[in-house]
Amino acid sequence: MQNVAGTIDISVIIPARNEEAFVARALRSIARQAWPLERLEAIVVDNASSDGTAAVVLQVARELAPLRIVLVEERTPGRSRAKNRGAAVAQGTLLLFLDADSVMAPTLASELVAHWHTGYPAGSIRVIAETTDRLDRWFFDLMELGKTLFRIRAQMLYCSRAWFERAGGFDERFEIAEDREFLQRLQRMGVPVCHLTTSWIATSPRRLRRLPLRLGLVITFLRWLLAELGVGRHWRY
Repeated sequence: MQNVAGTIDISVIIPARNEEAFVARALRSIARQAWPLERLEAIVVDNASSDGTAAVVLQVARELAPLRIVLVEERTPGRSRAKNRGAAVAQGTLLLFLDADSVMAPTLASELVAHWHTGYPAGSIRVIAETTDRLDRWFFDLMELGKTLFRIRAQMLYCSRAWFERAGGFDERFEIAEDREFLQRLQRMGVPVCHLTTSWIATSPRRLRRLPLRLGLVITFLRWLLAELGVGRHWRY
């Protein structure tokens, strides 16, 4: 990318609903990127939170200057709606959608730009479990293997802002697999879509632990499987 003063290369969009315990770590992972901070921005979309999410974001924004951190509000709950709200105010050439309970590898920004330069304006990103628990790590590794074997483009994604706008953003009816549907739509439009494995996003396995006896693993897998088949994408996740 050309080094033009004031240019934002990557906008990291974080939908956040009651994420005061996690969002600061997500933001700090952006500040640790091996990329000039003045060429990055973080957009946190407070999606009708009832906790101190907004206050945490404002505090961290003061700590992490010169990283540009923007807090916007979306009062209607919904992941897809919140992501679209963030994209609408983004200034970056590339958009990266990051969950509030996840962190970016320090190399991710540079890898996104490299993939964009090699002809991939959009793609999904390798996701690992941010834990030492073997079962949780195995679950995410299995999901990554499935993405590779079946060429599934899903979960955390990036997209050029130009193509995001041309495709119409996320379908706001969906609460799960909205990323999968969006990338499939791009592919139908003839856009090259990759699965980036040279860097990663580490995510909390908390949803896998919501039920006793590790039933959360089973429920999560079934939700993802049904969503892949087009069933239940509008159900609250």
